[in-house]
Amino acid sequence: MAKVYTAKGDGGDTNLMGAKAKVPKDHLRVAALGEVDELNAILGVAMEHVPAEIATVLRDVQNSLFTVGAELSAAGGKAKAQKLPQLGLDRVKHLEDLMERHAIGEIKEFVLPRGHGGSAYLHHARTVARRAERSVVALAQKEEVGPPLLAYLNRLSSLLFVLAIWCYRHAGGFETHPTYPR
Repeated sequence: MAKVYTAKGDGGDTNLMGAKAKVPKDHLRVAALGEVDELNAILGVAMEHVPAEIATVLRDVQNSLFTVGAELSAAGGKAKAQKLPQLGLDRVKHLEDLMERHAIGEIKEFVLPRGHGGSAYLHHARTVARRAERSVVALAQKEEVGPPLLAYLNRLSSLLFVLAIWCYRHAGGFETHPTYPR
């Protein structure tokens, strides 16, 4: 069996694609990659608890998140120069179209992040998407980041909110906080 470890990162540093030197594992780019990876993992969990229609949407999102990861893995934001896949604004529009397709109507109360039918997992994924977005924003303040990445992560968290409510309603429920109307 092949080893799955190299021990090259035991000192707390790692390589980025195109980097001339290693960077610390708490580097903003590595942190953003980790957040996107965690988001992809929780989407994998959510896929096991949602209707097939929503699982198909999440599978597509997971594929796009691999592109986000590839782009983030390029040192100094040089994904184009390294001929890595890049996320386009068409993927942002795709998320907007998905929100329209799974329209939930106006919400006038705060929604509690729980529920069945995969809803709770989607709410969890939404919070991880927001954290990933914050990490990419922090990175973008220091290094080049493709503009579609920020827009994509922003829309993705909105889509996950919509899908959480959509799934909860399709499973027969919907809960809002009883004392905090918007």
